[in-house]
Amino acid sequence: MTTASDILIQEVAPRDGLQIESRWVETGDKIRLIDSLSAVGFTRIEVSSFVSPKAVPALRDAAEVFAGIARSPGTVYTALVPNRKGAELALAARADELNFVMSASETHNRANMNMTRDRSLTSLGEVVRAARDAGIPVNATIATAFGARSKETNLPKRSLASSSDIAISASTV
Repeated sequence: MTTASDILIQEVAPRDGLQIESRWVETGDKIRLIDSLSAVGFTRIEVSSFVSPKAVPALRDAAEVFAGIARSPGTVYTALVPNRKGAELALAARADELNFVMSASETHNRANMNMTRDRSLTSLGEVVRAARDAGIPVNATIATAFGARSKETNLPKRSLASSSDIAISASTV
């Protein structure tokens, strides 16, 4: 039987929702959004992403957003990171947890992360090492686990293999 304590909800709108906005959302507005989410009781909030501002200009103020939020006790404030540089920036901004994403789809991973899946696995090891040194947990996610627009086949099988690869990469650092 599943209980409420078995369910984990992470609010990702401040990162996932705002990264696709065509208009710039002011840093203060992002901070107010995150503070409001904290105030209503979300205990896990993905604040932003530490990626190249050329790739995702809407999140170029990630460090300022982290610096400006009013942290609520018991709330975990996470940052999406694609590589060691992103991890170092997120750790400097005092992220409570790092989220790392790679895709089961090679095509999607290249488009979304600008690297091969193999390079993503190497990056994961670097992210885990940086986080471990700082005493911060890492959450690894597999995107496109059951399908992708690229029409690649066997993504569920590749997702299982990716899970194994992620576990091995994370445990060998």
